[in-house]
Amino acid sequence: MASHIVGYPRMGPKRELKFALESFWDGKSSAEELQKVATDLRSSIWMQMADAGIKFIPSNTFSYYDQVLDTTAMLGAVPPRYGWNGGEIGFDVYFSMARGNASVPAMEMTKWFDTNYHYIVPELGPDVKYSYASHKAVDEYKEAKALGIETVPVIVVLEVVAELKAAGARWIQFDEPKLVMDLDAHELQAFTHAYSELEATLSGVHVLIETYFADVPAEAYKTLTSLKGVSGFGFDLIRGTKTLDLIKGGFPSGKFLFAGVVDGRNIWANDLAASLDTLCTLEAIVGKDNVVVSTSCSLLHTAVDLSNEPKLDKEIKSWLAFAAQKILEVNALAKALAGHRDEAFFSSNALAHASRKSSPRVINEAVQAAAAALKGSDHRRKTNVSARLDAQQKRLNLPILSTTTIGSFPQTQDLRRVRREYKAKKISEYDYVNSIKEEINKVVKIQEELDIDVLVHGEPERNDMVEYFGEQLSGFAFTANGWVQSYGSRCVKPPIIYGDVSRPKAMTVFWSSMAQSMTTRPMKGMLTGPVTILNWSFVRNDQPRHETCYQIALAIKDEVEDLEKAGITVIQIDEAALREGLPLRKSEHAFYLDWAVHSFRITNCGVQDTTQIHTHMCYSNFNDIIHSIINMDADVITIENSRSDEKLLSVFREGVKYGAGIGPGVYDIHSPRIPSTEEIADRIKKMLAVLESHILWVNPDCGLKTRKYSEVKPALSNMVAAAKLLRTELGSGK
Repeated sequence: MASHIVGYPRMGPKRELKFALESFWDGKSSAEELQKVATDLRSSIWMQMADAGIKFIPSNTFSYYDQVLDTTAMLGAVPPRYGWNGGEIGFDVYFSMARGNASVPAMEMTKWFDTNYHYIVPELGPDVKYSYASHKAVDEYKEAKALGIETVPVIVVLEVVAELKAAGARWIQFDEPKLVMDLDAHELQAFTHAYSELEATLSGVHVLIETYFADVPAEAYKTLTSLKGVSGFGFDLIRGTKTLDLIKGGFPSGKFLFAGVVDGRNIWANDLAASLDTLCTLEAIVGKDNVVVSTSCSLLHTAVDLSNEPKLDKEIKSWLAFAAQKILEVNALAKALAGHRDEAFFSSNALAHASRKSSPRVINEAVQAAAAALKGSDHRRKTNVSARLDAQQKRLNLPILSTTTIGSFPQTQDLRRVRREYKAKKISEYDYVNSIKEEINKVVKIQEELDIDVLVHGEPERNDMVEYFGEQLSGFAFTANGWVQSYGSRCVKPPIIYGDVSRPKAMTVFWSSMAQSMTTRPMKGMLTGPVTILNWSFVRNDQPRHETCYQIALAIKDEVEDLEKAGITVIQIDEAALREGLPLRKSEHAFYLDWAVHSFRITNCGVQDTTQIHTHMCYSNFNDIIHSIINMDADVITIENSRSDEKLLSVFREGVKYGAGIGPGVYDIHSPRIPSTEEIADRIKKMLAVLESHILWVNPDCGLKTRKYSEVKPALSNMVAAAKLLRTELGSGK
């Protein structure tokens, strides 16, 4: 019986690591206290897997911030600006690389493949002097071994192999998800060369190469499975169903197949009977003792434990499996493959699947019909963007280099307490509304004092930009502790889309109208777009994703039109996750971008020319989809730019013409660092070198909810001052 887990969530079932990190960053606790929380989390995870019967237990999947940053630290690839002079890398340097500090900015952060997990991008080049600077992988292997648990250390690079062998490691897992991408012959040759060079070092230890998130292309599969010094190969058989055909066509004799049949990206209970059939087919191909039951990828991307959800609807709960339950599924499948099937476990699983298929709460025929009617049709606003911008300017009368923010303002402890008490019915609706109204009024006054041109209400009533909307839409379910790490200590609680989606009533009109009544300046109505709601939720797997997205788009369309009727003249429909959902294989790009862009256009195709539609995107590489972004036909797009070293601007230098409004972010909001007026002005000047002043907006990279007012006010003040300075230089205030 062989079972394996690719990786596991590290925040803890109640976000213990998050709170320990933030306490340490605020100077309220010591490094030793943070390390104690981390040690306890690691040991509890290892023991949990060992108790469940997992044979191949991963180590080195824990991180204080990000596993790629850990690898950068292991190699000593620290950029010179952080002042590291060799030796072990301490928390001061490590967290400065991740978050920046008072004097230097953070390293670039972007999405991990097509997930909502953000990693810190290494800064590699010919001048980097590599050194073995962090022994984390070996230390954690030894830590688990001291508990009596043999683990499989997970590493992305090869430097640490010799020390792991000396420590007694029997297996080492190398994660190589890049192999699912469209690699050219040169890249595959480099991959083969790297492992061939290491073959002598690997002698005496079993090596597992793990791929995930998509099918492995045929040429990459051939290259991978021909490696002589590798004992096992891991494949995602949930998102990589075509890989099954490659395995059937040939698998190296005597090697281990780590079969990822339990979904590491979603929270639906595994269809055990179907998975067992797949495993039996694979066993017949590769040999009885050579199949290892595994997850499709790390469980980092799922919620931690369903047992922490006592209030979740019982029927829906029976359809789900979080990370802790997926461990049990992996083990149950491994036992069944070995001839020791747990009939009660399998029977309960079959009943849950039958319940989900027959439940009347899943299907809404009217919603299905409305979404089906969208197929084959196009949805666009009646006039082109240039004419619309002229009509909007006559109505709004904005200056050049208009300033705005992305939507959220700091979410204080008092604000969270008010929302928590209202949800628990400890305060009345009257008291709740008054508290939120006071917060909105405060945010409006701050923006007016700063002289920002287009205002936001700060979103004090919202817990999360997706969860808030999902709570008001049909077809969604919610958890109390279904947290998933997004980056660093930042966790999100994705809603669960279990059925057809519709909007029973208006969701934001009350608060947006209230905010607009407090000012004569334009107040943005703030919405989350359908693609982002889809990509940042756990999505039903019983129909194509695009059909669910069209349903959400129709619900948001109703909200947009209600906001316009209420007198809101600027409406922002955030599509932060549009790029994130792009498939990893180029052959699948066109279909995804077609329905994703269409979904966005559906939401606002019916508004008047004078209503200005904004959208926002962040923390991805957008240059390769810039034409699809243009095709979204938004009036204004605000987009992350500063943390990615202004790569976005290169697409305009290369001749892409953009006629709508655009606001490349002028400072990084995920760092506590406050940029100066001069620094921001320099960024704007770089933008003006490639973009016309009349279409350029000035704004931060992203929302401000994670920051403190002591950081937000001076940063925004400097931003507005920079915009005014350049307006003067351009010779026009309007």
